[in-house]
Amino acid sequence: MTNGTGSAHRILGSIRRLDDGSGAVTMEDIYDTDIDDLWSALTEPDRLARWIATVDGDLRVGGHVHARFTSTYEGPGRIDVCDAPRRLLVTFAPGAEDETVMEANLAPLGERTRLIIEERGLPMDVISSHGAGWQAHVEDLTAYLSGAEQRVWRDRLLELKPAYQEIVEKIA
Repeated sequence: MTNGTGSAHRILGSIRRLDDGSGAVTMEDIYDTDIDDLWSALTEPDRLARWIATVDGDLRVGGHVHARFTSTYEGPGRIDVCDAPRRLLVTFAPGAEDETVMEANLAPLGERTRLIIEERGLPMDVISSHGAGWQAHVEDLTAYLSGAEQRVWRDRLLELKPAYQEIVEKIA
């Protein structure tokens, strides 16, 4: 994997302010696995539970799910797009004031796969935590896919947060 789970300095994400005043966090990395395996890790409940969240409910387009993330977020979601094995779009807390949209796009690169995950609609006053948190999640994905031990999610969030705060300060 190219993802440096041991490096406190490799920043995989970017943050931008959206026209409505909210923000978006984008993570991008390349994984040493084919697109079907990576898609499976992103969409199959038993595999999701090994690196990011437990998910149950109606796992089809238009279906409503309930997710419990390792980051402690817990709440409802709606599957809006599921274009296997290339694109997944899920709305979290649909209809609520704190609604966000998470989109995952996969692209094959030979035997490897590029993954871009973006969450939109995040409050700017807490977006640095979301950036650090998403990076910790995708590092956990790397560890899971390679069979390595995952780091403690909260510890990694705290290590990464200052770098993401710097990013936010530059766009403020």
